[in-house]
Amino acid sequence: MVAVESTMLPLGTPAPPFTLPDPSGKLWSLDDAAGERATLVAFVCNHCPYVRHIARQLGVTTARWRADGVGVIGINSNDITSHPDDRPELMATQAAEWNWTFPYVFDEDQSTAHAYRAACTPDFYLFDADRRLTYRGRFDSARPSTTAPVTGEELDAAVQAVLKGDPVNPDQWPSIGCNIKWKPGNAPAWFG
Repeated sequence: MVAVESTMLPLGTPAPPFTLPDPSGKLWSLDDAAGERATLVAFVCNHCPYVRHIARQLGVTTARWRADGVGVIGINSNDITSHPDDRPELMATQAAEWNWTFPYVFDEDQSTAHAYRAACTPDFYLFDADRRLTYRGRFDSARPSTTAPVTGEELDAAVQAVLKGDPVNPDQWPSIGCNIKWKPGNAPAWFG
């Protein structure tokens, strides 16, 4: 496991489009996943201890956000040859165990991770109703190695600001987690 920080894509960046399959083969585009008031794109996976540490609270929190008009989608971009625990057939099982009610899709060629400059799992990107990036970074300060409670308070503060039409605090902390498991020869310039 290599712990890395998110790349902190510039605020205001338009949401890159994508069309990716969920484990059943249903295709989800950015348009399908987008919410009326905001959209959260989360790079996550099954095996990462950083994701596993926040996974249940992420399910609870995103269910509340979705009820408020926030679209949420989880994207797994990991190489399943080197990390078979992240295979699509296991994604559905894991999402159900964590009570994830949002679509959880697979980025097999890793092009979506490249487009978002995703670096780690978890890595969160919150877009406003115009699909402009308003927040990128961590869920909260909880880590598997700390006693900090998993609350999602930092990402929730950004979501609540967007829902109220208020500016999101630009002082944002990068997420930290397992590096995305790039396929051989596919690692982007910002990795390593």
